[in-house]
Amino acid sequence: MQDTTLVLGGKEFQSRLIVGTGKYPSFEIMKEAIAASGAQLVTVAVRRVNLPGTGESLLDHIDPARYTLLPNTAGCYTADEAVRTAYLAREAGLGELIKLEVIGDSRTLFPEVQGLLEATKILAREGFTVLPYTNDDPVLALKLQDSGAAAVMPLGAPIGSGLGLRNPYNIKIILETITVPVIVDAGVGTASDAAIAMELGCDGVLMNTAIAGARDPVAMATAMRLAVEAGRLAFKAGRIAKKLYATASSPIEGLPEWTS
Repeated sequence: MQDTTLVLGGKEFQSRLIVGTGKYPSFEIMKEAIAASGAQLVTVAVRRVNLPGTGESLLDHIDPARYTLLPNTAGCYTADEAVRTAYLAREAGLGELIKLEVIGDSRTLFPEVQGLLEATKILAREGFTVLPYTNDDPVLALKLQDSGAAAVMPLGAPIGSGLGLRNPYNIKIILETITVPVIVDAGVGTASDAAIAMELGCDGVLMNTAIAGARDPVAMATAMRLAVEAGRLAFKAGRIAKKLYATASSPIEGLPEWTS
């Protein structure tokens, strides 16, 4: 079955799974898990990366020839903080592709909507390819697209919760509302969650804790790769309609009538 690639910032990606780099037991396990995931796009928290010459960094374990880095503004609570962090990433040579996070609450890590919109406008105007992490709100998704977002990344559930997609209907409405890619970000707990997101028609899934926090991160990374691929294939294949009552698998029309 023919399929398109995921295009972000003019660059094509065969894999629709994006993975993070935090919370792993070691850099070596992180490296093995990323490889097993088949991901080509890897996100790193700019504020948690050691600068060159300041000690071991996770960037030392990510091959830039193999992976595209997606710096993120995790830990930023204002638009100003997020914009400065994006500039820092660009100056450090991490490029202009940025996962934008502006957090409004430290307990839930839900986005701060006004700051997110403001930072999206500024960074898009400055030439960044902005991928904002947002609520599963179709109205906000459209506003982010109109503000210059290259993709919209609605949460499936709170970051690190592992609850899966709590409101797939809103995700579906977002898919029908905007034209830029929709990538589910946050809340995935296991492979079936990733498959559901892709079956809805999402363009990709981003996850970190679900892999890094698993009992066997490398095995879970493999499971997530297969789930994303299966979910995408199922979406492209087109599922059957849901019905309240049974439908015979073997049609009876045209069969001869039996007489005693």
